[in-house]
Formats: sequence, C-alpha cells, structure tokens
Amino acid sequence: MLTHEDKELLEKKGISEKQIEEQLACFEKGFPFLRLAGAASVENNGIMVADEDMQKKYLAAWDAYKNGDRKVVKFVPASGAASRMFKNMFEFLGADYDMPSTDFEKKFFDHIHDFAFYNDLNAACLDNTGKNIDALLAEHDYKAVVSNLLEAAGLNYGSLPKGLLKFHRYADGVRTPLEEHLVEGALYAAGKTGKVNVHFTVSAEHRALFEKLVDAKVGEYAQKYGVEYDISFSEQKPSTDTIAADMENKPFRDDKGKLLFRPGGHGALIENLNDLDADIVFIKNIDNVVPDRLKADTVTYKKLLAGVLVTLQKQAFDYLELLDSGHYSHEQLENIIRFVQQQLRCRKEDIKDMEDADLVIYLRKKLNRPMRVCGMVKNVGEPGGGPFLAYNPDGTVSLQILESSQIDMKDPEKKAMFEQGTHFNPVDLVCAVRDYKGNKFNLTDYVDKATGFISYKSKNGKDLKALELPGLWNGSMSDWSTVFVEVPLSTFNPVKTVNDLLREQHQ
Repeated sequence: MLTHEDKELLEKKGISEKQIEEQLACFEKGFPFLRLAGAASVENNGIMVADEDMQKKYLAAWDAYKNGDRKVVKFVPASGAASRMFKNMFEFLGADYDMPSTDFEKKFFDHIHDFAFYNDLNAACLDNTGKNIDALLAEHDYKAVVSNLLEAAGLNYGSLPKGLLKFHRYADGVRTPLEEHLVEGALYAAGKTGKVNVHFTVSAEHRALFEKLVDAKVGEYAQKYGVEYDISFSEQKPSTDTIAADMENKPFRDDKGKLLFRPGGHGALIENLNDLDADIVFIKNIDNVVPDRLKADTVTYKKLLAGVLVTLQKQAFDYLELLDSGHYSHEQLENIIRFVQQQLRCRKEDIKDMEDADLVIYLRKKLNRPMRVCGMVKNVGEPGGGPFLAYNPDGTVSLQILESSQIDMKDPEKKAMFEQGTHFNPVDLVCAVRDYKGNKFNLTDYVDKATGFISYKSKNGKDLKALELPGLWNGSMSDWSTVFVEVPLSTFNPVKTVNDLLREQHQ
C-alpha cells in the first residue's frame, strides 16, 4: 500500500501509481529472453560492407543532405562519474601496501608523465604537499600522488564525469572528451550555414561544470573550424527513475521507511532524445574519442553511416508517397517488399499469403517508423551489444542490438549464437527521427517494454532488486528500422580505465 508520503514523492518525480504497479509486476514475472533467428553477419547480409564505389555514393549523399535545410544534432550521453575508470587506483589507495604491486599500478606510475593531466596533477601535488610528483615518487610516497588525482582536495577526478577529464595532449594544450566531441561535430555534422548542434546529457550535480567548460572553450573551436556552435544540455528525468524492490518483490523501503528509486539506466535517455528538435541525430559515447591525428577514419565512417541512412530514408519516403497515392501496381508492391526485406532487413514469413489491402497496411507500418544505421566493428572480445536477427512481437524477424542479458545462455544453441558473433556495436548510431510528412516520431511509442533488465544490489546491508529500463540502443529502439554497417576498429577507442589513456590511440 502506498502512503500519503509515497504519493507525494511520486507526484514530485512525475511517476504514476500505474507505472509503479507495472514495474513491480516486472520484478514478479521477470523479463523473457528474446527469440533469436541467428547472429547477424557479413555472410548472411545482416551487416553491410561498403566497397569503394558505395562509399563514394554514400559520402556524397550525406554532403548533399546536410547542405539542405535540415537540422543535424550530435547527441552525447555524458552523465555519470568516472569512478569506474579509477577503480584500480582507488583499490591501491585503500590497500595495506604502499608500493605499486600489481601490473596495473606499476604501469600507471611508470608512465605517469604521459598522461594529459600530468601538469595539473603536478601542480596539485605541489599545492598540497609542497613537493612535485617526481619528488613524491623518489620518496616512495605513491599514495599522495593518487590521492591528489582522485580526491576533492586535488583534481577530484574520482568524482568527476569522464567528459571533463583531460584525455589528450596537443602542442598547444590539452583536451577533454567534451572538446573532442565539439571538434568531431565541426568535421561531420555542420550544416550549410556552418552551425553545429551538440547535445550532452549530464547529471544535475555536474551540469554547471560542463557549462563552464563550454563557455571557456566554444569560441576557440568555433574560430578554429569556422563554425557556429549551439551546445545544449539535458538531465535524466526523475520520471524515468525506477522503484527498487525487496526480495519478495514488494517496494523496497530505506531505514526511514521511504521508497527507494534508482536511475533507470541509459534507456531513460530515449526521453531526452525524444525531446530534441532534429531531423538526423548522431549518437556516440563520451569516452570514444581520439586525437586529431586519428580522426580521419572516425569522420569518414560517421559520414558513411549518415549517407546510408538518408539514402534508405529517401527511398522509404518515396514508397510511402506512392502508397498514399493509391495508384500502384502489384509489381510496385513487390519492389517495396524487396526493399523492406533486403534493404531494411525485416522479414515476415507469411507475407506471400497476405491480401494486397493487408499488405499495404503492413508495408506502411514498416516504412513509416524511426530509422537507424549502426556501425559494427569486428569482435575483439570487448563487452557490448551484439548484432542479431531477432523475432519481434508481431512475428517479423529484424536486426536488433542485444546484450547478453537478453539471451538465454542456458540454451546451448542461443549461447553458441552469441559466442559466434563476429561483430559488436560500439554505440555508433545515426538516427532519422521524422516521418515522411516532416512530423517528429514519438520515440517512446517504439520501445519494447519487455526488454528491461533486473539486477541485484544492496542498500545499507539490505538486498534489493533494481530495474533497468530497456537499453537506449537495445529495447528502446526495438521497433525502429535498423541497418548494420561494418566500420573499422580504428573508430572504437573507449577509455574504460585510466591506463587506457596510455594506449597509442590516446597518446
């Protein structure tokens, strides 16, 4: 039963009692595994590989599109602290030894001069200890260096978001991931007027720091690249928080009897994406950036994905106009079927048995929905969503990005499909979010609510269940038209740990 205080909290967050009931029911019954038809691959045409001629065609298509009157937005999920990036160094701080002992710790200190944040860290050490880094290391005071890196009295990197950390060093200074995304935007997302729209999702506690950095740097990059920036921010909505449950699937209450809510995971950002005024949206994670000397591949393949998208979208729009006219032959319907099956990779087994009137309704539905083209890199053992052909609630089979939690790993056949996957998605998407009449799709209508995820956590020593919403590029985009295109591994350079910044790609 909900108390008066509970109801006030729900109202404040913008969450209905019905949503709470639905979420508690999810804990009760769990989420079904998705039914797979197989892993998508180059061999079964689930992943497109663009040869040189196709690349030229798609790059030209993108250049033509963005020079029209279209609004292109670069969307960067940038919320969350970088604490996981420094997990190993936090462990070193709390360890009962003072000398670097693990390979990770030794590498960090052996190459400390190579980090882009070295000068800032050196200054913090001088301010707080009266000694520079080299002096502290000579005295074997390794922990003083790490505490100045991670803690609030120093650089506070342990609590800041990745987007604000110094990643790359240049002759004329250093850059954060936020700045690298501004540069990327100028290189592939500028419209004919030279305007670059970049939208960051941030946490409320860090928003002012992001805004301060943008104010300090945006003029410099606008001048350097001859563009005009429109930078905007949004936060995850409180209405996308999910209720926590106890082990009996009842609402979890803290020591004071208050309901506990948790952020709904990156799937909550479908709301932020839905609020954007845009025709085309590029999506890429905040930490997947490279220095300028390696940006050429990133820029080329971002344009390529966008070119594939606008080419497919134009064809879909032309077919929708044809269906609207009411004047089409059976042969033209067959062309549309081929497009939906071969280009949009959406198949329906009993399509041959459908009457023309039902067929038109079906084809309209599959053509008139949001569309995304997703980059896929060859699998190198990195965690991430994989490309699959999956069954949808309406019986069709289409391309989906799936996480391992959505696949029944106890089923040997399904486990083999997952393990034999040749590619994975590095969160590299280009999305078309308007219909053929220019109206914005309501993206929340295309979420498959049966694709959430339950995880086990604890609060003050009490076990609880947490509910993650369908992931942004998984279940939240389940009912989109989806196409996969192979992109080179050089476009994927995430920073999961601080030592990843020592990799050649970030030096």
